[in-house]
Amino acid sequence: MLAVKNLSFGYIPNTPILNNITFSVIKGQNIAVIGESGCGKSTLLKLIYGLYDLEEGEISYNNERVLGPKFNLVPGMPYMKFLTQDFDLMPYTTAAENVGKHLSNFYPEKKKQRIHELLEIVEMTNFANVKAQYLSGGQQQRIALAKVLALEPEVLLLDEPFSHIDNFRKNALRRNLFSYLKQKGVTCIVATHDSTDALSFADETIVIKQGRVLQKAPSKEVYYAPTDKYTASLFGEVNEIKLEHLILTDKVDETILLYPHQLKIHEEGMLKVVVKQSYFKGNHYLIKSALGRQVVFFEHHIALPSNKEVSLTVNRNAFE
Repeated sequence: MLAVKNLSFGYIPNTPILNNITFSVIKGQNIAVIGESGCGKSTLLKLIYGLYDLEEGEISYNNERVLGPKFNLVPGMPYMKFLTQDFDLMPYTTAAENVGKHLSNFYPEKKKQRIHELLEIVEMTNFANVKAQYLSGGQQQRIALAKVLALEPEVLLLDEPFSHIDNFRKNALRRNLFSYLKQKGVTCIVATHDSTDALSFADETIVIKQGRVLQKAPSKEVYYAPTDKYTASLFGEVNEIKLEHLILTDKVDETILLYPHQLKIHEEGMLKVVVKQSYFKGNHYLIKSALGRQVVFFEHHIALPSNKEVSLTVNRNAFE
């Protein structure tokens, strides 16, 4: 088990980036770390890997402390691998040579087979003999991913691992990668801004704001029961609506968080809004509307004319 206890850290004295972070990760879990830019996601991964010395707190894996540069000549723990956003590839060697850099040459055929397996996972077999310098940013990112998988780490730390990869390849790559990690029992922590990484593939999601953990729970729970509007907004548009606009209630100041798909047009709905704009999203339209000066987003199967007043109610089928 990976355990982080009371961790605090800052690059500048008395200016902490992370404050009193505590959580644990069970072996083989996929964990997503989400939060706005600058909240400390990347720093947290670097600390877990052992790239910096802790100011306060402790990180351990299977009861062995993770130590920083003061204790290790080469920073980083041997049972962990960390994929940074700069890829760390050798530009003048081929994709296959980069992937096999740290694999033993004692059994060349076994090494060759292992490289081919890893290139298949990241869908880069056709580029095995292409030098890294001639690969696109997304292709380099996929090769870097295969490289960190080569030695089968017990813990894999990924910092925005799909940021340079085209959407049409990203989905297949996610499926291949996380299926492989589950099969091998590799613990994985992903720092990401993409809600798909969290909702589709993470067993649990950690939400960070200004260096503090707001919520750590199963990803579905974080989505449907966010602790606040900040957490909900990390998954897309979200509405904070007074309860009195939706149901008869005496709680005039109480509000509820609702995603656009959780609102629907209904002739008897209490929430009266005026349509401002319709945005085509493929299988539906995202409708921007106004409730007085407040913006309300909801989904509908067709575009709606501007300035039309519609009545909304809560879509009870959209909570599961």
